[in-house]
Amino acid sequence: MLTETVEKALNEQINKELFSAYLYLSMAADFESKNLAGFAKWMKAQSAEELNHAMKLFNYVLERGGHVELMAIEKPQQTWESPLKVFQDAYDHERFITQSIYSLLEIAQSAKDYGTMEFLQWYVKEQVEEEAQAEHVMKKLEMINDAPAGLLMLDHELGQRE
Repeated sequence: MLTETVEKALNEQINKELFSAYLYLSMAADFESKNLAGFAKWMKAQSAEELNHAMKLFNYVLERGGHVELMAIEKPQQTWESPLKVFQDAYDHERFITQSIYSLLEIAQSAKDYGTMEFLQWYVKEQVEEEAQAEHVMKKLEMINDAPAGLLMLDHELGQRE
């Protein structure tokens, strides 16, 4: 059984993960509008991954006998000035989510909820990967410096993501 504090924090994290999916979908739409289909595909895949993260939390709360409380999802930004700015924002957002997972882990630790602490270890590991992926693309974009040929090559590369 989840404590009220842990359950509330897990529900807040579900909302953050759903917002993440929404944010990446908005980024995909912006890329599509700029004829960068590979970037858009990468962001759509990222959006689907974030939705999976939310559902994993959703199912965990229910499995532990808790109550899932879905909250309103904030409207994400709609446009960005450049692909680099998109990935800077994605990287910053992943760092925010990492800190949120760490806070959630601290709440579980304070409640001596060892099951939730163990469950959250998957998210800790996942966030290392999430940050690294966004940073990797961001650094490539910094090197490209909006050079059209470089953007087209990276667009092609990102379009290979499954």
